[in-house]
Amino acid sequence: MTSDYTQVFRDTEAVEKYESVTYAPDSYASRINDRQRDYLRDLVRREFEGHHPPVHHDFACGTGRAIRTLHGLVREAHGYDTSAEMMAKAAEVGSRAYWHQVATDGPVPTPVAAGFPAIVTVFRLLLNVDETVRDRALAFAAKALPHRGSGLLVVENHGNAGSVRHLRARRHHGERWFAELSHEEVAALLDRHGFEIVERRGFSMLTPSLHEHRLARLADAAARRLPGTDGYAVNVLYTARRVHA
Repeated sequence: MTSDYTQVFRDTEAVEKYESVTYAPDSYASRINDRQRDYLRDLVRREFEGHHPPVHHDFACGTGRAIRTLHGLVREAHGYDTSAEMMAKAAEVGSRAYWHQVATDGPVPTPVAAGFPAIVTVFRLLLNVDETVRDRALAFAAKALPHRGSGLLVVENHGNAGSVRHLRARRHHGERWFAELSHEEVAALLDRHGFEIVERRGFSMLTPSLHEHRLARLADAAARRLPGTDGYAVNVLYTARRVHA
């Protein structure tokens, strides 16, 4: 993660706002989170049925949203973040994991040796950092998942360049807070670190401002049931497996 991220989230007020405002009940982010939770829990049940429960490694864990999502389905969880304050908040709100503060740069952090199978999650990071940090996150995932049978990687893109959000790109060109990634860019990032996408799932066709309108939400719910619409979702999860070193 970048030093800017670490500096911002050393402020306990910023941490509190992230947890209680960004993810307030019934907010856009919390609605997406609820849908992701259902998908991830079903994914783990499907993929690890009949196996030893996986260990969970959550890189850029923040306040433990992904960790809480998989409570009860993993044998242990490990959260990694540059912000001690974020991890303290994660523990405070009930995320059950072992916490590991990692450096902002230098050697790629080494995952705790907790055995296999494993699931690695990287949520709400790719858009917030530069390419160097994206590579750092995926290099961590490659360490945690050294071969195809090791388990699964799930990464989030919360600004799909093929979605309606892209209509704002020209207006906000050059603004640091506005970033987007295409499916092709995510696939290339994963391939660079030895992963291939095996499943892609979208969770909303709407931006936060559109999501406040009831009719838009109903249209969104209907559209998400149609095959092929995942490619146009604003928020997308990519599930991947390791295919080469």
